[in-house]
Parts: sequence; C-alpha cells; structure tokens
Amino acid sequence: DVFREGEWTKSIEMYTEALSIADYADSEEICVATSLLEKLYANRAAATMVKYKDCEKALYLNEGNYKALYRKAKSLKEMGRHQEAYEAVAKCSLAVPQDTSVTDLTQDLAKILGLKIRKAYVRSKVCVRYLNNIESPMGMAVGMPEVKGLPAAVELAKNPLADTHEFKQACSSCYVKTGPGVLDYTLHTEEHKCKKDALLGRFKHSLDKKWKLIRPRPTKTQYVGPYYICKEVAVGKECLYPGHCTFAYCQEEIDVWTLERKGFISRELLFDPYGPNSNIRLTVPKILQEHHGIFMFLCGVCFDHKPRIISKTNKDDLSLCSHPVTKHDFEDHKCLVHILKENTVRYSKIRPLSPQCQLDLCRHEVRYGCVREDDCFYAHSLIELKVWMLQHGLGITHESIVQEAKKFWNSTALLQGAQVRFGPPNLKMMFVCGQCWRNGQLSEADKNKKYCSAKARHMWAKDRRVVLVSSHERKKWTTVRPLPTKKPIPSQFEICMHVTAGKKCQYIGNCTFAHSLEERDLWTYMKENNIPDMDQLYEQWLQSQKPGWGDETSNNSVRENGKQIHMPTDYAEEVAGNHCWLCGKNCNSEKQWQQHITSEKHKDRVFNSEDDQNCWQYRFPTGTFKVCERFLKSTCTEDELCKLAHGEQELKEWMERREFLLMKLAKARKDHLIAPNDNDFGKYSFLLKDII
Repeated sequence: DVFREGEWTKSIEMYTEALSIADYADSEEICVATSLLEKLYANRAAATMVKYKDCEKALYLNEGNYKALYRKAKSLKEMGRHQEAYEAVAKCSLAVPQDTSVTDLTQDLAKILGLKIRKAYVRSKVCVRYLNNIESPMGMAVGMPEVKGLPAAVELAKNPLADTHEFKQACSSCYVKTGPGVLDYTLHTEEHKCKKDALLGRFKHSLDKKWKLIRPRPTKTQYVGPYYICKEVAVGKECLYPGHCTFAYCQEEIDVWTLERKGFISRELLFDPYGPNSNIRLTVPKILQEHHGIFMFLCGVCFDHKPRIISKTNKDDLSLCSHPVTKHDFEDHKCLVHILKENTVRYSKIRPLSPQCQLDLCRHEVRYGCVREDDCFYAHSLIELKVWMLQHGLGITHESIVQEAKKFWNSTALLQGAQVRFGPPNLKMMFVCGQCWRNGQLSEADKNKKYCSAKARHMWAKDRRVVLVSSHERKKWTTVRPLPTKKPIPSQFEICMHVTAGKKCQYIGNCTFAHSLEERDLWTYMKENNIPDMDQLYEQWLQSQKPGWGDETSNNSVRENGKQIHMPTDYAEEVAGNHCWLCGKNCNSEKQWQQHITSEKHKDRVFNSEDDQNCWQYRFPTGTFKVCERFLKSTCTEDELCKLAHGEQELKEWMERREFLLMKLAKARKDHLIAPNDNDFGKYSFLLKDII
C-alpha cells in the first residue's frame, strides 16, 4: 500500500526490513519461499530504480523475471553502462516483444551505441504478458499475488487460442480504413449485412482493445522459420510492400499464422463450426479456393507402401495402376488424395469417413507422425478434416468430390482464360542484348529483330541475347542461366546452398542448382511446359507478344490473383516414383532416391521441423545426460560450452527432447526415409547411444 501511494522512501525502508527478517530466518534455518524473496528484491528495485544489485538478486532467483530485467536495464543506462543495458533489455524483449516501453528503451540504447534496430524475436508459443505502466515514476510493483511464469503448452482443441485471443468476422463495410498505415482501421458496429470475408483478432487481456486484421498466411515462399513483425510497421512507418508483404503486421497475426502452418487450426475452427449456431457451410469449391491444389485418385497400395510410391492409372490399361512392376487393380485399391504443387509437392490422403471418425486433428501426426496411421480416428491433415466435415454435413462421396472439383476447374478456366499470359505468374520477362547488359544497359531488339536498339547496334543473335526476369517482390532484373541438361531432370529445382548462405557459388562448371528464386521459378516453368532451352523459350515468348495468343492458350494454365489453379492436365503425366513426404520431393529413379535420403538436408529435416527452435527453453542436448555439480555450487565457468545440464529443469527438457527426436527418427525409419545402414546423423548421433 505504501508503494502504491508513492511513498518511495518509506517503501524502501519496509522492503529492507522485510529482507533483513528473511536473512535472520535463513540464519536460523527457517525456510523462506524464494518467490517471496524474488518479489521483495524486485519491488525494492522498483522503488529506487537504481538498486542494480536488487535486480541481480531477483534475477538470480528467477532469471525469467522480465520486470527485473527491465529495471536492471534502466539502472545500467542511468549509470552509463549502455552495452550491458542493451543486452539486458534485449533479453526482456524476448519475454514481452510487443511492449512499447521495452521497444522504446531498446531503440534509445541502439541509437546511443550506433546499432541498427533489431527485429523483434517472436515466440511460437501463445504468450500474452505486458509490463503494465512500466514507465510510472518508479515502475509497477510485482505485487504479492503469485507471479505467473511461462504458460503451459496449449492442448490441442478446436481453437487453441480460445483462452488468450478473441476473433471476429468482418467485411469492408464495417471494418473501415481510417488512416495511411496498415493498422489504421476502425470497426463499426452498426447493423448491416456483413459479408464476413475478413478475420479480425485481438488479445483478451490486453489494454489495447483495437481489433486487428489477420491476413491470409503467405504460402508462396520457402521460409520455414518463425514469423516476424514487418520492421517498418514495428517502428511506426508505412510498409514498403503493402498487399505483398510476407511479414506480419501484429502479434495476433503471428500467433494465427504459426498455428495455421503447423496444422493446429483452421480459420473456420476459430468460430467453432461444430456449434449449434454455426452458419459455415463447406463446399468443394470453397476448400479448393482456400487450399488450392487438386483432388485425384491414386493407387492406395502404392501410396501406403514404405517408402511411399506415387502411381496413377496405367496409360495402356486404365484398370491397372502405373507401378512399373506390380500393377494393382486401380478401381479396387484407389484412394482419394489432395495434391498441392508449389515449391514442393504435398500429398494428403483423404481416408473414408466412418462413424468412429472424430472431427478434430490428430496431435501426434502434426508433431512426429501418428503410429496408428490409417487406424487413427482423428484427421491427419487440415484438408482431410475439412473433407470429413463436408461429408458429415452433405453425405458426399469421394467420387462426387472429384467430379465437383473438375466442375470447379472447368468453370474457373472459362472465367480466367482471358487473363492467361506467358511465363511464371510472379515474373516479368524480357530478352536483352548481352553486350549492352554487361555495360549496364537494357537494350531490346529492334523491329526487324536483327540488331539491338542501342546506338551501338549490336548483332541480335541467339548467343548474344540474355533473358532477364523480375519478380513482384524484388522488382530487380535478374539474369537466368540456361536450363540444366542434367538427366533425368529433377522433379523440383532447389536453390544452391552457397547462394542460400549468402556466398558466391564455389562450383567449377555449370551449377545445376538455381542461383535465385527467379531462376528457379523460370526453370520450373520451362520444365513443366516442355521448353528445353533458351532458343525455344525466346520463340514462344515472341509468339506470346502477338495479338490473340491468350485465346489460343487459355486452356493450358489458369491463374487467379497471381496463383496457379491446378488443372487435371497439370498432373496428367504418368508418375511412378518414390515420394519423400518430409521434404515434399518426388524421385523418378532409384539413384535419385538414394542420393536424396542420404543428403544432409534431408537428414536434418528428419529431426528439425519448422518451429523446433522455438519449442524449447534450454540448450540443445549435448549427449551427456547429467546435472553439472559445479553449476549447483555456482562454480561452473564453461556456461554454454558445458557438456552437462545446468539444473534439473534443463536435464528434464533434454530427456523430453531426446524422446521426441527418437519418435521422429522411428517414424522416418518406419517409412524407409532413412537408409537401413545409415547411422550418421551429425549432431543428432547421440540419439543412438544409451544413456549412462
């Protein structure tokens, strides 16, 4: 009470007296709760703001006390120790990345130290905590009620965010833009016929009651790390790429995107479609509009094979599958599969709906794979869950789903046919004079296609022109090398590992890996459209410049809002090869398959999923599962380099992490995604050793 009334000196005296009593009790071997000591030290530090040692003591008892971290940073700043202050507030920003006080202090210290503004770290766990008036004269006291630590893992439910977030549907009529910024919107509550085509969200326990727009999750990038706030929006500026930005605009958007990508939630599930008042009605077109891809029947025996084999109907005998050796009766063994071709190829099996099926996602499948496989009563993918919901509501069969999908493709082709253009949908393309390009000029051919349009009039020949492409995101012209002549051509092109690391390619000769995203997209387009070299690409590009070209090719590839709508013809080629579901890669030869499953990139994917880096609080296990005795005595000097666990909590997490990784390894071995005699897993090899 004295603290809250602003009598700082008296509150310091009372906290000091309480700590003296606690010291006396300790000398008499009377146990005092560490949580109480932590609060006393933290509150005395709040009253003085320069009691640096109190902050240190509070942090020694609980290194996750973010309020003590903030006060420590403020104290260090006042003492002129700016580098230490910056390190302290950086740790604080991990706990409360959206708190404006923490952000302001971070930016002030960064300016003093001459550093660039760091992007906020964002946890993948749902976490809503604020410092609450931390900029009051002496800071907010922790208070005597128990301070809650990190929230427990959210159990899988129809809406895992129900306890921390609120969601609402809106439309352009009720959610109106009121300013130039991407977050400058206001929700009007007047009665109207709402289209409900926009998702809004906000935290339940936040002082900020403003509804924020949750945009559709970006799916056209290969990025698999944690989502971050757009750096321009984070500092209050306008986004440089409105409408195309793949960074989140708010923490609520990050939380929804993260769980959407992991398959824990669907946007429909945020509004409880199982409730009695639900007005959401799924249809096949709605599912395809949201998830893209196609529905198709594949041979079920081949699909369930270990490793998975993708086989369709045999072109010579439609009653059999296309497996090169064992040709199964296709009609008796067919299974419905949703196929999505983007950067990788993803096959999602749709099992028949039975009375035992539960309209919910299997929590084991999304983590390390369900060992029950087809015997599991829970959905193994979001698309399977939606098909089950569709069947539950309408009683539609798998055959009808395929027919409805074909109708959707055909109607979309008619509507969008006039918009077809040559080349990948996200790229602009042009052919220029190679000599002028080396000199920094963009010179196309003249009208007669004999010379370039520059003053120098260079000869326009096939060995003297280069193709340039520009993406909507980068808006920079990039050269594209000829399509690799390597046989067989891979199912998907990948980016060169040197280029991905930001280095120059070290390969001597013609590297068969793409050196840019634009190059990969154009190579993929050439492969899918049977364009073997740059000469044919140039000829077809010339044809596309002529009037009426779009009418002739409108049935070949249809696109909607820049995204390809996959037609049955896109998947018509006969396929009978192994498929790695971990990497989304098809291999059309045994040699290619062995190269893939023994590659370092594939092995890392076996253990390391997209959000693993944010699922654990402590260090990666070293392989020695013991607690460091020197750490318990506060004499360990190795810190992060120590091979032993620093405390029982870290050891417990190491054991849990080992079991988790072993489950993933067992699933990969069961599916034959690991060579039988392969025991070399790099930093994961400790899994194969027994714990001593």
